[in-house]
Formats: sequence, structure tokens, C-alpha cells
Amino acid sequence: MANDTGLTPRRSGGRILADQLRLLGADTIYCVPGESYLELLDGLHAHQDDIRVITCRHESGAANMADAYGKLTGRPGICAVTRGPGATNASNGVHTAFQDSTPMILLIGQVGRGMVDREAFQEIDYRRMFGEMAKWVAQIDDAARIPEYMARAWKVAQSGRPGPVVLALPEDMLTDVVAVPDLRPTPCAKSAPLARDIAQLQELIAKSERPMLMVGGPAWSADCAQKALTFAERLGLPVTTSFRSQDYVDNGHDNYVGPVGIGPIPNLRKRLREDVDLLITVGPRLGEMTTQGYELIDIPHPQMTFVHVHPGAEELGQVYQPDLAIQCDPEEFFDAAETITVPEGPYIWADWLRQQRQDYLAFQTPTEVPGDVNMAQVVLHMSRTLPRDTIYTNGAGNYTVWLHRFHQHRAYRTQLAPTSGSMGYGVPAAVAAKLHHPERTVVAMAGDGCFMMTSQELATAAQHGADVIYVVVNNGMYGTIRMHQERHHPGKVIATRLVNPDFVAYAAAFGIAGERVLRTEDFPAALERAQRSAGGYLIEIVVDPEALTPGQSLSAIRAEGEARQPG
Repeated sequence: MANDTGLTPRRSGGRILADQLRLLGADTIYCVPGESYLELLDGLHAHQDDIRVITCRHESGAANMADAYGKLTGRPGICAVTRGPGATNASNGVHTAFQDSTPMILLIGQVGRGMVDREAFQEIDYRRMFGEMAKWVAQIDDAARIPEYMARAWKVAQSGRPGPVVLALPEDMLTDVVAVPDLRPTPCAKSAPLARDIAQLQELIAKSERPMLMVGGPAWSADCAQKALTFAERLGLPVTTSFRSQDYVDNGHDNYVGPVGIGPIPNLRKRLREDVDLLITVGPRLGEMTTQGYELIDIPHPQMTFVHVHPGAEELGQVYQPDLAIQCDPEEFFDAAETITVPEGPYIWADWLRQQRQDYLAFQTPTEVPGDVNMAQVVLHMSRTLPRDTIYTNGAGNYTVWLHRFHQHRAYRTQLAPTSGSMGYGVPAAVAAKLHHPERTVVAMAGDGCFMMTSQELATAAQHGADVIYVVVNNGMYGTIRMHQERHHPGKVIATRLVNPDFVAYAAAFGIAGERVLRTEDFPAALERAQRSAGGYLIEIVVDPEALTPGQSLSAIRAEGEARQPG
């Protein structure tokens, strides 16, 4: 940036940093303000028309909003927090972004440079703290190098396997006044497959009798999702999705056979374990949840011919040794794979696909559960009546099984959920989603325990006009932990019971209307009222603690645990 005389103007470090964010295309920053980065806030004041600053009520909420933004846009979500407690609170969202391969940049105010290594007020060495939680951690000690650091951070967050970058900002560095040219935005490099990779894949498909395509992971887009489905349709491949990537293909398509993860279709699990002879995995890194505790696929050599496509070289062969490893972005892969053909006539695996699709549709049939509320019917009603592009968010807990099993995602990025299994993600993610897509319906599903971890962000939603529909599933306990407790220590209940507030009154305190639902048949009218309500709406659904999963009651799980006890 030059002034009228052609000279580079002198600016504070905080203003330089704000200017670089604007040049890079950042349009939203999620923060909890702190005195350690006041100069950055002052710099952002000059860009109020271009960069929206979302003031959050807790740093974990701010970081999770930044993660949700990164998932929705493919660009780094920006989060700014103060030192010490602010940074430790934000680490929750950084961990989620790392495990979910989400581009993010966390900016942390730091103690002054002359105070380092004295255990000054709220001092932490962020290189050590975030060393295993981020792609890159650095401290900017020279204001003149801010453009260099920001250009690198923007690239690192998005390149290869995307993820979070952490930059510490000493308070006195931000107030330094220097003259330095601005960065010049440049595109990120993309990797593409070699011609011989595609030729080898053609040969493997030609030899296969029971192939399967698995999609998920980072660096996708709506166009990529459509290309994946076109590829599968053209070759007649059954398509499964990795854990919490269900929206990567249209679940209503005949080639979609269901997700792999917690509580998968039994026949899908069996086929992956015993029958699949060619697994083409595009995007997922195949973590613990997708592989059922690393038991679904043999380590280090999978039991089937294994093709692994991933943008990060470090992921290829890290756990599973592929027969064909292709380092490239998913969309580049599907573009190159347009040349792959199959013999004319009926696919030899046509019945194989048809059977799996039938299993998936059958698995959508609601089960009978104890109590007056059947969450399967609740989820199915939302799935049938809300717009196709409705965004559903959730954190962690048994309540998520109902959403993952009974909702059909019809469009890309209609699911925002942490593969890290972080509780409390759903509410802040929903706020970020509604602020980014105000025209779309956004539903935050949360258990009673999950909701209370970040429910203070209802204040953020009210302040910034995010009209989210909150569905709080209240069974009065930490349901997933209680399930494991009964399975391994039946009858010895400790630390999992919850005493909750009146959730409807709690929402009302933020100016958000709501109601309590006690019976399945009362939910449709409640949802209709929620859709008509301005300012957001909370529906508390009181469920029987016995209705723990679609397939097992709490008592059945306890009996199962008792049967396994010695003696």
C-alpha cells in the first residue's frame, strides 16, 4: 500500500495486520476482545465495512465458529483471542480444526517482548502449547514481517491437508510503527494425479468384482461433490461416506449406500470387512471413528486392494499402506478420472450396488423405543419438511446417532459436525452458519449436556441476529458416558446424572422464544412455529433415558454388561 507520494506509509503493527487480513479476503473475525491485542482491534475498526467482527462470549465458541466458517467456505476461519486463559479456551476449536482438517488462523495476543520467559501475566509459550495441535505455530516479533507471516499462514492453513495455524502477537509489537509494503495475494498450489496413476486405477477397476468408493476429508466443494457422484454413477460404484461427511454426496441418489462411522449399517460394515475387493478412498484419512476403532480395515496392509487419494503426502501410508497412493486434491482427481471407463453392458457389480442401496433405505425405517418421544420420527419429520439446503449442526453424544442415521443430506455442506467428537460444537457452529448464510434454515441439535457447554453463545446469536432453531434433546444425563458405564460397570452409576435448567426459560432470557415437547406427535407443530419465529427458537425435547440408541435401551445395555461380568 503506497500513499500519493509513492512512499510506503508508516502504520502500527495492529493496523498492518488488519490490512493484510483485508487483502487476503478475510470477511469475518470471531473474537473475545482482550487488552493484549487492542491495537489489532483498532486496526479492524478501519475495515468495519469489509470485515465483520463477531463478538463471542467464550473463546471456545469463537474458535468453533471459526472452524465452522472454514468448513463452509474452504477459506481460513479467523479467530482472535487474548493470551493465557483466552488461548487455552480457544484450544478446543484448534484441536477440532486439526482433526477435521479445517483451515483456520488463530491470532493470540502475547505478553510484551521484554517480558518473555519471566512467567509474566498470562504468559504461555504457544509453540510448545499448540505444537501438536496445529500445522504451524509462530510468534511475530517484528512488525515489519507481518505481511510475510500472514501470507505464509494463509497458504499453510489451506495447502495439502488443511488445518489450523497459530500466530502469537506480542502486545508491544502490535504498537510498533513501521513502514512496510503490503502482501500481494497469490493462489494456493494444487496437486494433480499423474497419468500413470489414472491408468493403474483403470486396470484395478477392470479387475474388480466388488468395488466401493469412500469419500470425505478436506479440500472439497459443491462442484467436487457433484463430480464424485457423477464418477460413481458412470462406473456404477456404491458410495459410502466417512464419519461426519454424509453431505459429500446426495443421500437420495441410488449410488449412495450410507455412512461409515458410529452405528453403521450392519451389512455395510460386514461388506467392508469381508467382501470389498477394491476400496477407492478419496479424501478421508481413515481415522478411528471411520474404521471402527481401526478394526474395519487391516493395518498396515488392508484386506482389499486399497487406493488412497489425499492432498497431504504425510497421510498417504501413515497408517494404511495403499496399493495405489495418489497425492492430489479430490476435485483434481475426479477431473482426471473422467477418462476411466468400464466395459459396455450391465455392470458385473450392479446387484452388489442394488443390495446395498436397499439395505440403506431399510435402515431408515424408525425403530420402536421406550417413552413418548421417538427421535427417529422427529428427525425424519425435519428431513421431509425443512428445505433441502438446511444446515444441521451437532456436537457429540448419543443424540447424534439419530440425526446421522435418519436424516438424508441432499446438498453439500449441510452437515457441520466435529470428527474430533467435541461436545459443545453445535451451538457456535450454527451461529456461524446462520451469519454466513442468513437465507438458509440452520438447525443446531444438542443433547442437554452438549448444549450447556456453549449455550452462552445464544447471546452472540441474539446480538448479531442469527436466527437459529435449537433442538435440545434432554434425557437428564451424559448419555454416551452412561452407555459405556452400564456396558462396562453395570449398575454403578456415578458422575453422569445431570440437573438441568428450564431450557425454554433459559432461551427466553436471551430473547429467544421456545417450547417443550413431550410427545412425538407434538413436534411437527412446534417445528412449524420455530420456522415462523423471528429471532430464533428453542425446542426442548424431553426423552426417556431408556431410549438411549435406536437399537438398544439403557436396560438392555446394562443387561448386556451384567452378562459379561466375571462370576
